[in-house]
Amino acid sequence: MFDRLQAVEDRYERLTELLSDPDIVNDSKKLREYSKEQSDIQETVDSYREYKNVKEQLVDTREMLDSEKDPDMHEMVKEEFNLLKAQQEELEERLRILLIPKDLNDNKNVIMEIRGAAGGDEANIFAGDLFRMYSRYAETQGWKIDIMEATPNPMGGYKEVIFMINGQGAYSKFKFENGAHRVQRVPATESQGRIHTSTATVACLPEVEEVDVEIHEKDIRVDTFASSGAGGQSVNTTMSAVRMTHLPTGVVVSMQDERSQIKNREKAMKILRARVADMYMQEAQKEIDATRKSAVGSGDRSERIRTYNYPQNRVTDHRIGLTIQKLDQIVEGRLDEIIDTLILEEQASKLERLNDDL
Repeated sequence: MFDRLQAVEDRYERLTELLSDPDIVNDSKKLREYSKEQSDIQETVDSYREYKNVKEQLVDTREMLDSEKDPDMHEMVKEEFNLLKAQQEELEERLRILLIPKDLNDNKNVIMEIRGAAGGDEANIFAGDLFRMYSRYAETQGWKIDIMEATPNPMGGYKEVIFMINGQGAYSKFKFENGAHRVQRVPATESQGRIHTSTATVACLPEVEEVDVEIHEKDIRVDTFASSGAGGQSVNTTMSAVRMTHLPTGVVVSMQDERSQIKNREKAMKILRARVADMYMQEAQKEIDATRKSAVGSGDRSERIRTYNYPQNRVTDHRIGLTIQKLDQIVEGRLDEIIDTLILEEQASKLERLNDDL
């Protein structure tokens, strides 16, 4: 572990030198890249330096403890030694956690896509309930929600809704929502009072900047058409709607939410960039040994991750075996208990793998 920490500190020192190099200062891309890298390892370096300082104090205190003859002074030095020892152990644990590989997307905004799946109208109504739940949670965090595309369902909810949540760390909170969500309840349209099971799928993609993934203009086919409303009737006679196709991957994005073609292009490009990056990431993930799968699941879109049981006021997250009898609060956006538990499970899993490698 300490070899890794020393390597991190050495890299920090090298970055300090690079950031004072005139050639780097005049290169905005490299300056931003190196500044971010140094900022990302700042806490680890500070904690490691504190650890080394405490370790030196322990050596000095141990020598005093071995040589001190006066009983009162010996007791004082012993107390100081024990405090330093406890501090050393605390710093070691903190450093282990800081060495856990970080998800580079955690601080980004998140693009979420919710679609009704099995269950007809009830699945679409449930998709709307999930959108409301996530929106309420985002509001409690002070994050802004921007609906990018929505296809309302005549009976309520959405057949599909795509939206962005803008806020520091939004992706880190929502990334565990990938997968199939299942609801068990009596639908409003059910006259016999029978419980139905329906599903909706959720996809969470980190917002991707141009510098993060390179998409060449020649690789995109853009088609324009008049936007349409319910039933297919034209609601805009101008060719403002946009369909973008990324030819190398076949990823397609349609956008008609805005009256301006320029704004629809901007929104479509954001989603296209995120979906293409996600496709590449999913392909890379498949190459990882199955034994190293995270405790919170693979992130596969088809994986059933959670059940919302209304009759029993129960929510169960199947990946970690968590059951909470607070469905009425959770659907109002009080997701902290679930999200915090998933984050801790992921950290524990990564820490276990790290310890195996050390």
